Amino acid sequence: MTDEDYLSLLDRAKNCLPETIENHERFSLPELDILQEGKITVIRNFIDITDKLRRDPEHVLQYLLRELGTPGNIDGRRSVLKAKLASAQISDRVQEYTDTFVICSECGLPDTHMVKEGRTLVLECEACGARRPVNAKKSTKSDTSSALRAGDIIEILIHDVGKKGDGVGKMQNYLVVVPGTVKGTRVKVKITNISGTTAFGSVTQDAPTR
Repeated sequence: MTDEDYLSLLDRAKNCLPETIENHERFSLPELDILQEGKITVIRNFIDITDKLRRDPEHVLQYLLRELGTPGNIDGRRSVLKAKLASAQISDRVQEYTDTFVICSECGLPDTHMVKEGRTLVLECEACGARRPVNAKKSTKSDTSSALRAGDIIEILIHDVGKKGDGVGKMQNYLVVVPGTVKGTRVKVKITNISGTTAFGSVTQDAPTR
């Protein structure tokens, strides 16, 4: 092969690269537009999210419903989740989906597609050619002996603050919303109500029981 042939092949390969490679853009999703309507949660820009991910909206929805433990459906360009869920909780699940079903583990780019090989789902990267089986996290049934219940007193770290200013922490598989708390503090909380995998509590000075 001559130098001229090599350079010609190099130019052809460069022309086949996705735009994200040439532009070196960092992949980011649109910010979730979440609306609470009573006991339901609406992701108003759901289709914008799935368009950016280049994934079937039903596939994304079914993953979210399974991980969040709630029924729901697609309504136009929105998705309707039939439970009151915190924005941070939904955002975490969308990020988990992105890491599992979209991002290439070799080059870190989203230029991938999924193919079925027998019973195995494989993620193929259009940018670097890497292939890997999709190892989706399997949901496990809740252990009733360790599930949170109203009246329980726990100690948690407030790791985030919701749009309404309420502190948010995690305990087991639950997102715990605690009004009047600030990010970075560890507090004792009495659980007052539970909806799906979201628990609501109030700060208490009683000793933790869990």
